[in-house]
Amino acid sequence: MSDNESQPKEVRTDGGGIVAPDNETPTWSERKARKTGLSRLTYEYFERSRREDQDLRTESDYVERDVLAFPTWPHETVRNLSIASFFVGMILFLAATMPPHIGAPANPSQTPAIILPDWYLYWSFGLLKLNPLNPELAILGGQKIMADRTYGVLANGVVVGFIAIVPFLNKGSARRPVEEPLWAAIGISGVVFAMTISLLAVKNLMPMNVDLLFDLTFLLPIVFGTITYAVLKTMREGYMFDLNRRYYRLRPPK
Repeated sequence: MSDNESQPKEVRTDGGGIVAPDNETPTWSERKARKTGLSRLTYEYFERSRREDQDLRTESDYVERDVLAFPTWPHETVRNLSIASFFVGMILFLAATMPPHIGAPANPSQTPAIILPDWYLYWSFGLLKLNPLNPELAILGGQKIMADRTYGVLANGVVVGFIAIVPFLNKGSARRPVEEPLWAAIGISGVVFAMTISLLAVKNLMPMNVDLLFDLTFLLPIVFGTITYAVLKTMREGYMFDLNRRYYRLRPPK
């Protein structure tokens, strides 16, 4: 074997290998016809990522601290046991010093003043209280197009249906929020909306103006979603977003 054959070929990261230039995207048939396979593509991308990271560290004045790994035993195990023991101790302390108040037995012949479902259903109960959003049509003489309860049930169906259809809408290969900031922002908005609509469900117990609470129910999800989207967009450079996106576009299909 000659010296040239014994030496491994240099990984091409300029578009000369199987990693196409950044301004070119191969078709599905071209990706399918690759003979080198996914392993070679992955290797070239790891090498390209390493080189870009090395160049970035060389040009930057900031030196990142090396993160050392620790074995599971005893370091990780002792640390996790310490944290778990602390929280268990706090729960036992609170249970001993501030036991929950047990009120009088319920009167089966009297309806309670406030009827609420279990806490994990507050969001659904809050959707039943969207009376101000039920439109009044002038063509019907100022009457509502449907009853408030029917409108609330329909709102539950719309929310649950949207949650069920999201996996079918987002078919991307991204696994990290920074790679899909839009969907991550939608997810954060949904979580915040579930919390605010739950507070609206118990508006009789909230020490604030009901109209303000109703406005914040729909305003806060938009604010948190916008902030999440903006923050994730600024984090793309550190996660080599463009490189990761092209990797998923160039890899051979299954």
